Amino acid sequence: MKRIPVIGLPIAATDYAGAVAWVIERARAGDRAYAVEAANAHVAALARTDPAFGESMGRFDLICPDGMPLVWLVNARLSSEEKLSDRVYGPTLMLETLKASDGVGELRHYLLGGQQSTLTKLIDSFAERFPGTVIAGAYAPPFGTWPEDEFERICHKIRESGANLIWVGLGCPRQEHWIAAHKDRLPPGVYFGIGAAFAFHAGEVRQAPPAIQRLGLEWLYRLCMEPQRLFRRYLIYNSLFLFHAFRDRLTR
Repeated sequence: MKRIPVIGLPIAATDYAGAVAWVIERARAGDRAYAVEAANAHVAALARTDPAFGESMGRFDLICPDGMPLVWLVNARLSSEEKLSDRVYGPTLMLETLKASDGVGELRHYLLGGQQSTLTKLIDSFAERFPGTVIAGAYAPPFGTWPEDEFERICHKIRESGANLIWVGLGCPRQEHWIAAHKDRLPPGVYFGIGAAFAFHAGEVRQAPPAIQRLGLEWLYRLCMEPQRLFRRYLIYNSLFLFHAFRDRLTR
């Protein structure tokens, strides 16, 4: 799978079908832990400006173009036959992976993160939408600082469940740092840094309408919905993304 650097982050030139096929192949292999991220402009800018986060993202095996600005920059480096027609949006990638594993018993999912009430809603929703998909387990770790034995507890739960598709919803950048730091010790499987997908699919947070998503303005929609929480993330990091993208273009 071709990787195109976008402000230093190696973005896979892939669509949903390609990403899901890659994920399922690695999940079935069961030889080690693989890390997957759906990166938007915030993730790319944070990886460029924060050395620790950039190092963590360097440990990820597949980084998909979640935001339309990343798709546009990737397409600028591809031939007309290779150009992407859409992004690989993290919450939709989750649904597409669940759909692909519907009725496939060897593919087992685990939900890690969020509140127990959110996980309960997710399990109920997925059971209704994908009745043949196995949700092997779910766990809501404690908020704040974790006990010293928390990592071993999580690994035991994942191992015991037999899951090989693990969705990690601890929030960015905590989930990326956690996956990267423990990648060599995690049970075999594919680990996704899934961000707000838990809240979206549990019906706790509204997603932007498809037309707004296609225009690359989902960030503005979410900023209007949660201005106090997302002001710094979107206005600062989106500006940094544009600055580095423009500078890299001039350099090339």
